[in-house]
Amino acid sequence: MYISRAIRPAIERFMGKFPIVSLTGPRQGGKTTLLRNLFPDYRYVTLENADLREYALRDPNGFLRTYDRRVIFDEVQRAPQLFSYLQTKVDESQMMGQFILSGSQNFLLMEKITQSLAGRVAVMKLLPLSIAELRADQPSFSVSLPDMILKGGYPALYHRELTPMELFPSHIETYVERDVRDILKVQDLIQFQSFMRLCAGRVGQLLNMQSLAADAGINVATARSWLSVLESSYIVHQLPPYFRNFNKRITKSTKLYFYDTGLACYLLNLRTPEQVETYYQRGSLFENLMLSEMIKKQYNQGLPAQFYFWRDSNGIEIDLVSENGTRLDFYEMKYSYTPNSDFFKNIAAVRKIEAFPDGDNFVVYAGEENQHRTAAEVLSWMAI
Repeated sequence: MYISRAIRPAIERFMGKFPIVSLTGPRQGGKTTLLRNLFPDYRYVTLENADLREYALRDPNGFLRTYDRRVIFDEVQRAPQLFSYLQTKVDESQMMGQFILSGSQNFLLMEKITQSLAGRVAVMKLLPLSIAELRADQPSFSVSLPDMILKGGYPALYHRELTPMELFPSHIETYVERDVRDILKVQDLIQFQSFMRLCAGRVGQLLNMQSLAADAGINVATARSWLSVLESSYIVHQLPPYFRNFNKRITKSTKLYFYDTGLACYLLNLRTPEQVETYYQRGSLFENLMLSEMIKKQYNQGLPAQFYFWRDSNGIEIDLVSENGTRLDFYEMKYSYTPNSDFFKNIAAVRKIEAFPDGDNFVVYAGEENQHRTAAEVLSWMAI
């Protein structure tokens, strides 16, 4: 069962405007399935294939004469020498949509794009399935909030009807064995998996690198390196604080989140919706799910995700600040099935700070009905 992806119109738009389109995202996030369905007339070449990779590395000119146009190069970061040759190729042909590059290691791919292909490539990101995509595919789609948090959006859970316990062990094993071993040359892979679990336990929290390193039994430099790899392969991301034009009273640490709550739940040993519902940090997992949904919405339109949080030294916090032109929209995320007047207090307090631009206010909660309130729009988690 193939689920149509919301990013399709943006990809088609950029294919007519750039000679190269790049699509990055996590392993098993749906990139290959999307591209092969969207462009069936393009040749598909995966550089995971050792023979093709050797051909590309040893004879890039010959390789690009063989695969000269209308080609999808998958896991292209495995042959980084190709990028400068691709630059020459597209400059000569001036053909739009000539190549599509796909990869799961954003750091390596973006580094080469910046060096060789700036101005010639449209950079896009595909994350796992969003709630909106699942509802568009199945108008009768219905799932409880704890089940959605537990399951997440990896396509195989829906295409092949796998359970999280059937998918995530092999998913992590493949990721660690291929990407982590290749990039970091990590000897103790069990220790790295332990590091991933420690990150899952910090979802929605201010990131304290010294504490994370100490708990993992590694030094801070190693912790930063490992976290960078998790970020570059779309496992985790950091939400920065909003601190423009403000003094030093505000928090300047980032907050840590996973791109997919299903993977985070697996690492936390949460196995049932009931365990999610009673988890002592379920509010942080809810924040994570809602933030991921908003990031997906932006990426699926080919737009950057300009999201932040606000927290000052007095503990006043806004879960999510969205920069929308000259406006700042505020979002509070509450794992509660009933709206409460306390939900609006922080929004009201921060809006009084004169330096903040105008914007809209939202409270996202675990209930099903949207409500119009004077202080903020109240949105169901399904409507985000």
